Amino acid sequence: MSQTLIEKYVMPNYGRYDFWPERGLGTYVWDRDGRKYLDFAGGVAVCPVGHCHPEVVEAIQTQAATLIHISNWYCIRQQGELAEMLVEKVMGIPGKCFFSNSGAEANEGLIKLARRFGTTRPKADGSPRFEIITCTGSFHGRTFATMTATAQEKIHGGFGPLLPGFKYIPFNDVEALKAAVNENTVGILFEPVQGESGVNVATPEFLRAAAALRDQHDLLLLLDEVQCGLGRTGEPGGWRSIIPGDEILPDAISWAKSIGSGYALGSFWTRDRAIGPEPDAVRLCNLLGAGSHGTTYGGSPLACATAMATLKVILRDGLIARSKEMGERIVKEVASWNLPAITATRGFGFMLGFELNTHLIEAREDFKASGKLPSIWVTQLLMDAGLLVVPAGPKVIRWLAPMNTSDAEAEEGLGIMKSVLSALA
Repeated sequence: MSQTLIEKYVMPNYGRYDFWPERGLGTYVWDRDGRKYLDFAGGVAVCPVGHCHPEVVEAIQTQAATLIHISNWYCIRQQGELAEMLVEKVMGIPGKCFFSNSGAEANEGLIKLARRFGTTRPKADGSPRFEIITCTGSFHGRTFATMTATAQEKIHGGFGPLLPGFKYIPFNDVEALKAAVNENTVGILFEPVQGESGVNVATPEFLRAAAALRDQHDLLLLLDEVQCGLGRTGEPGGWRSIIPGDEILPDAISWAKSIGSGYALGSFWTRDRAIGPEPDAVRLCNLLGAGSHGTTYGGSPLACATAMATLKVILRDGLIARSKEMGERIVKEVASWNLPAITATRGFGFMLGFELNTHLIEAREDFKASGKLPSIWVTQLLMDAGLLVVPAGPKVIRWLAPMNTSDAEAEEGLGIMKSVLSALA
């Protein structure tokens, strides 16, 4: 009956697995038949402290019984407290936050910030700068601006003409990045660790080149950390897993997914710096002034209370350092298998990608009969064995496990994956 309802009343815009989860607790979920699964998909990085963490549940219940929603026309105490936590405990760099409903909406904010910056800091003839450079393999969302920013033809297909103002370059190509900057350029936007296209990590050289071009040409350095941020890679900021410390200071960062433990919330942070040499130059974090940007639901008391409970657990329990340690142990363990089904491992912490040997898989008759991509086919095999993971592009599977995954749970996941992939050889 449920499948009938889905097919009759829900738009067919998702390629869904025939999997029906009913409840979750910690690192596990149970389907409608009562079968238990180890969830290393984590809602695609949305569950940093697992399913239904008791402190998150308590925060939701308490806030829901007090004040669920109030308009952003008024002062929301919880926004101030959450913003303080993000600026002081996560970023450690002075700035301010805006709260939205999702990652796409947070990235819309980055794009609007860049456009406003290009108007405030125009070309020599006074016309605004407006062009943002993004990278192949990126994924910035599915609103029209973020879809256009996403440099993947499969995302654009059937929606033309796209919005003007975006230029695409190959990810990690420093020379292409330098060549792409022109008088219209206003910002460079990329994910320090790309998720959707295969857990591709920005090189230190690319990060440094982007920051240098920012300084040289009066641009904004915009980082999309919707998936890789907030400690998942083993550092408070995903870019710091590539270049630790404060050598690189971004101008703005977007977050979502992990921030709300499943409650819809996104955010972007902007740095507190003057955007011009004048003594009274406006600060970047104040550039989007009253009336320039807004949302109905973003940063509600309930959303902010949920996020604060989530971040409190992450920071108090040392889950960022634990993610780094566990990621290194998992990568080392997988490398020791020397399995022909895995050709490479990428990523940090609990954002790991395992590249599959597509030649090995494509030679199998059972794969040919499936009509699926290798990553989707292997994801199904792992699901059948009791482990949930996420496909990333055609040949990579992702682990986005909760950051509080125990040693025993990690060993259980490794055991399932080793067993399934060993059978492919």
